[in-house]
Amino acid sequence: MNTKTIENHVLHGYSMGTRRFVTIIRYGSGKSGKKVYIQAGLHADEPPGFVVMHHLIDLMDQADKSNKIAGEIILVPVANPVGLSQWRDDMLQGRFNFTNGINFNRDYPDFFEKVAESIDGKLYNTAEKNVALIRETISENLSKIEPKDETEYLKHLLLSLSFDADIVLDLHCDYQAVLHVYLGTPLWPQASDLPAQVGSEVTLLSSNSGGNPFDEACSRIWWDLAEKYPEFPIPAACLASTVEFRGQADVSHEYGTQDANNIFYFLQRRGFILDKAPELPPLLNDATPLRGVEHTIAPCEGVVIFFNKPGEAVKKGDKIAEIVNPIETARKHRVTPVTSTIDGILFSRSSDRYARPGRIIAKIAGKKPLRGKGDKLLTL
Repeated sequence: MNTKTIENHVLHGYSMGTRRFVTIIRYGSGKSGKKVYIQAGLHADEPPGFVVMHHLIDLMDQADKSNKIAGEIILVPVANPVGLSQWRDDMLQGRFNFTNGINFNRDYPDFFEKVAESIDGKLYNTAEKNVALIRETISENLSKIEPKDETEYLKHLLLSLSFDADIVLDLHCDYQAVLHVYLGTPLWPQASDLPAQVGSEVTLLSSNSGGNPFDEACSRIWWDLAEKYPEFPIPAACLASTVEFRGQADVSHEYGTQDANNIFYFLQRRGFILDKAPELPPLLNDATPLRGVEHTIAPCEGVVIFFNKPGEAVKKGDKIAEIVNPIETARKHRVTPVTSTIDGILFSRSSDRYARPGRIIAKIAGKKPLRGKGDKLLTL
């Protein structure tokens, strides 16, 4: 039995004579009450996720033909056609909206207050009924939104497809990086099988990153409501995660096949594919707090020379880079060392080698929360 359907959802127009669309691939049945949602390319200039989707579609097609899809699985292989249209100087720039400068993965709607107001006095003593009530209330709030432009319409569409899913995977990549995963702290350690299966070298936990990215728009409302109503059983009903598939240049069929297989095995283990998954690999490193990430800042202008590759452990005081400025007269001023202020794993670094004062050139995952991080834990 083939359950696969493909829908092209046309977005509101941006300008006269222009229309973009989002392709939505569905497998299985929504009647079971089990749902998975996976998307790629929300940051449109991050290509590895597209290749992962290419191979994942093949795997899903095979499982569908063999009647092994349990529940509903939705794939959106190209989640941001708006960003994919943004070319400048022969380079795709799909992270920020050209119209307003807003990051495509920030500022998703937060329904916590409205949902809490609506469900007050209506909660049950069973988790299953509370999940149904909360999802119904979120759906009602989504239906009341009237997007004002193409990008708001896109965000509304993606959230409408995913808000009631049990598992949400948002596929991204960094500049130059090892594979790493973002998860909500309340999902840990129950969700540890995800980073273990995909081979994540760094797992970053946060209850609230401060930017309301897509994954948190799907998941954070559950633990916020549980905190507000501790006398009622409200589970973390959505395992939402941002999966960073290494760096922008890490694009190959080898990686794509490996990563798609790992997502497929994860879904098998979670009961969405009716096959026994292989043995779960060990978690490569313990999870660490997102608040413990050091954003290494360039202290001056120049060209960066790194001494550590992504994935390497560093110690506080280690020189991880130098910044070279050849127009400085004295040699001692031409080279500026950059050191780590914490022990941790250098998991990401800038892909170009230019520095300016204040620019983030690397990220190091430490085990302890850092003071003075503020409420905005993500980069722009």
